[in-house]
Amino acid sequence: MKTRDLSRLSKLAKESFSAVLTISATAFILLLSHRELIGEGVIAMVFLLSVAWCAYRWGLGAGMSAALSAALMFDFLFIPPFLTFTIARPEGILSLVIFFVVAIIVVERIQATLSKAHASEQEAVLMYEFTTLLAGLRSLDAIARRVAQFMRQRFMVESVIVFIQPKGHTEQFSAREPQDKTMKTKADCVLPLLNSWGLIGEVQLWRGAEIEIPSPESRLFRNVVLQIGLAIERVQITEYEFQNAGRESIQVG
Repeated sequence: MKTRDLSRLSKLAKESFSAVLTISATAFILLLSHRELIGEGVIAMVFLLSVAWCAYRWGLGAGMSAALSAALMFDFLFIPPFLTFTIARPEGILSLVIFFVVAIIVVERIQATLSKAHASEQEAVLMYEFTTLLAGLRSLDAIARRVAQFMRQRFMVESVIVFIQPKGHTEQFSAREPQDKTMKTKADCVLPLLNSWGLIGEVQLWRGAEIEIPSPESRLFRNVVLQIGLAIERVQITEYEFQNAGRESIQVG
């Protein structure tokens, strides 16, 4: 755990340092462009573009570092009196405050958009793997076992129990992961399994320490439940067709 934390801190420090260097390079280019001619408004917009790029390239921590360093450089180099943090005019104070607030908002919005896009991408990959897994299963017992394995591996939960008992079946199909672990507490998350015949079972999840899982109402778990229900329905239809074919062959014989 300590090694992982140190690695994260080191990565954050490198990204923040890169962001500060980017803002410094932007300030240097603006100084070469004659600050008196281009005006504070244009300078602020150029700094905002650099802050936005840092947030997009390196994430929230680097974006915040870029916003803070940009505000300081904007004050020190481009708001009179130059080369001091003193602001002589009220307009300068207002410009700096507006710039910093807008920079923070830009960083947060970019990070929120990127996080949402990343989560959607991960969800799409997970659902592709899950539907591919279910497509090759031909029995309810196999579905229960593979669903339990998949849920524990992908969501890193402490324990999973899957119950399947479709309408018309007296036998209950169940699977547990890990197989040798019995939970004595109530499940942290219960997903009811449904298909066109109604309630056909449920998936019980125990999170374990420091593990976060989606809520039962989340889009991800709704899609997971839907795919399990479709797989069970497909197996039931196959069994029904096989039984009918057997009856017809007996009658013909």
